Amino acid sequence: MKKVLLRPISLFAFSCIVSIGTLLLYNLPFFNYVANNTNAGTGGKAFLLTSLVVIMLAVNFMMTYLTVFLLRKAGRVVLAILSLFNATAVYFIITYHVMMDATTMGNVFNTRYSEASGFFSWPLWLSLLAFGVLPALYCLMQPVVMGKTRKMLKCCGISLAMILVVAMLNVKQTLWISEHDTELGGLLQPWSYIVNSIRLASSKMDEQAEEIKLPDGKIVDKEKAVVVLVIGESARKANFQLYGYKRETNPLLSQQADLKVYQANSCATYTTAGSKAILEPKDSGDLYELLPNYAYRTGVDVVWRTSNWGEPPIHISEYVSNDDLGVQYPDVRSEYDGILFHGLRQRIESSKASKVLIVLHTSTSHGPNYASKYPKVFEVYKPVAQNVEEGEKNVALLVNAYDNTIRYTDYLLNGLIHTLRSMQQWHGAMIFISDHGESLGEGGVFMHGLPMRLAPKVQYEIPFLVWTSPDFRAYKPTGSSQKVSAGQLPAVLDQHYVFHSVLNLLSIQSPAYNEDYDIFIKRKTN
Repeated sequence: MKKVLLRPISLFAFSCIVSIGTLLLYNLPFFNYVANNTNAGTGGKAFLLTSLVVIMLAVNFMMTYLTVFLLRKAGRVVLAILSLFNATAVYFIITYHVMMDATTMGNVFNTRYSEASGFFSWPLWLSLLAFGVLPALYCLMQPVVMGKTRKMLKCCGISLAMILVVAMLNVKQTLWISEHDTELGGLLQPWSYIVNSIRLASSKMDEQAEEIKLPDGKIVDKEKAVVVLVIGESARKANFQLYGYKRETNPLLSQQADLKVYQANSCATYTTAGSKAILEPKDSGDLYELLPNYAYRTGVDVVWRTSNWGEPPIHISEYVSNDDLGVQYPDVRSEYDGILFHGLRQRIESSKASKVLIVLHTSTSHGPNYASKYPKVFEVYKPVAQNVEEGEKNVALLVNAYDNTIRYTDYLLNGLIHTLRSMQQWHGAMIFISDHGESLGEGGVFMHGLPMRLAPKVQYEIPFLVWTSPDFRAYKPTGSSQKVSAGQLPAVLDQHYVFHSVLNLLSIQSPAYNEDYDIFIKRKTN
């Protein structure tokens, strides 16, 4: 048997085997998507699927042949590594209904080990062994006769010709492919994560090394004012009692009569873009000076506390992680977001500035391990799923765990409001807004990160809560969904309202300020 398995085969045969294996092991979700989403009739669907099979086999054959022929042993190592990546990608596509698009790859590169480890499970390891390790061992151990350059050119030339001919026969499908390019490109292995990782790296290189500076602003009064901006993580509007959810997930905030509740949508479905939108003055692909950086440069005392990551560049003197706070407050458990709120009163009152901005970047509702995000005293809804994978088998248990994270958020925000209300020498404001929403099994989708044009509304409908101390600022009225008059807010806000509203609260006069994106009535200055 060993002799049979280790019998040398030609590079042609080896490339055929790898190409067929790649198609069968890693690309069934791709073909399933095509079959379920093409509008062609039975004959047209069969022709399209057959054409894609031919193209995929030819492309993978050609690339395998070239990789091994040109790189020799190193090429086989590359194929082995791709087998592991392919197996991992397909597992997540099937289990979590995601796509390996640029957004997902951005999330992958921005995920810490502490969060990634939440996905580790026996089904993942078994899948990786069967569909990753075994094919990788085959790529490494199978003896291959390389053949001559002439044969390599002939095989690759025929493959390329087949690709071009079949593509031309499907020229009528160009529009359909263009309409579904994100989905198709996110399901095609190994090209999905390879191409989208390259795209992501390219976009990172294109970003300016420094922010585009905003016009200088100035603080126009000496009133003591503090704004605490809480950036929620994966908090979706649908599970907030304040927005009509039937469960009492906001038992404390629902008793705050002076709390304003706004309808809002996020600008993205993942942390990096969502948090950037909250902090930037307008929707832009460019990197403009962000709210904490701008306020700090203008003379505001700015503090950033975080238990999260994936945030845009923050350039202030006091950037503190939950681990740093754990050293400062050893009696407080640093794995929960409560530590971000600890000692805020003392920090505010010790400030020598008249304006203070504190940003708390939380992680309370981040999956996949919702049940680990809150102290057990907040486990009101039981039993709970420990992670998303377990929750797939019983979504109700996953929702229980998620709803407990919202109750914990309710407790933290309510305590913050009481702290600010008790500080009689300061005007105070609390703004809570989420970076994006979350899927909890609706339509078989979990967590977040789908492209906006494909995302269900639970991934972008977010809570936007505002509290201010008495006589601090007057709120603009909200118009109807059909008509918005001058001086009114639209029925649904987006994340960019935060930047301009905070400038108003901190009395920063600036050419960057846009009154239309301020939830408060502009304060008149002398």
